[in-house]
Amino acid sequence: MASSKAKANNGGPKGRNNSPKAREAARRARVEEIRKAEQARERRTRVLMIGVTTAILAGLVGGGWYLIDSAQDKEAAEAAAKAAPVDGVKSWSKLTQNHVTEPVEYKMSPPVGGDHNQVWVNCDKQVYTKAVPNENAVHALEHGAVWITYNDKAAEADVKSLTGLVKKTTYSFMSPYEDQSSPIVLSAWEHQLKVDKASDPRVRKFLNKYIQGEQTPEPGAACSGGMTP
Repeated sequence: MASSKAKANNGGPKGRNNSPKAREAARRARVEEIRKAEQARERRTRVLMIGVTTAILAGLVGGGWYLIDSAQDKEAAEAAAKAAPVDGVKSWSKLTQNHVTEPVEYKMSPPVGGDHNQVWVNCDKQVYTKAVPNENAVHALEHGAVWITYNDKAAEADVKSLTGLVKKTTYSFMSPYEDQSSPIVLSAWEHQLKVDKASDPRVRKFLNKYIQGEQTPEPGAACSGGMTP
């Protein structure tokens, strides 16, 4: 009887689950379960990466538009600054442009145009500690430069401030000039501004408007290769 019961137990459900076929089926089911879990994980990863990439691209595109808009805004602001009048500027018109070798008697001091020497004074970020010839300076104005002059009434701090400004501003030059009625004078071709302080906001406005401005008779002409007094 004991032998018969053992055989019955070996042939029952538990015995069938331990059979090679059952174990293989269980293994395959487990492998399939792992495969499906791995596929689900990969899908989640792809969705996450697509979301991150989309966000990055959106940020780059948005940033690109922001940079374009900023550049356009800057250009518009610069154009508006050049078009806006500068308070206190005195202007002349139809000044002659002949090249001469003799000294010229100008109508204004410092001069802002008229006949001039055929050689211009170097005017690209140039700071002169001695007076420069009018005739050569006027030629630099013809090329679109701004000439900043000062007399002994200008404060030392203002002279220092203007020196630093000129040294970083292309198409500008600076020199002492005693025969002027204001401590500081800014001159461009046919235009001039007189101020008392370097901190006057019109100083930068004048530079922005008149350096290579619309008044320039020879825009783009060189500011180097001339003469250095």
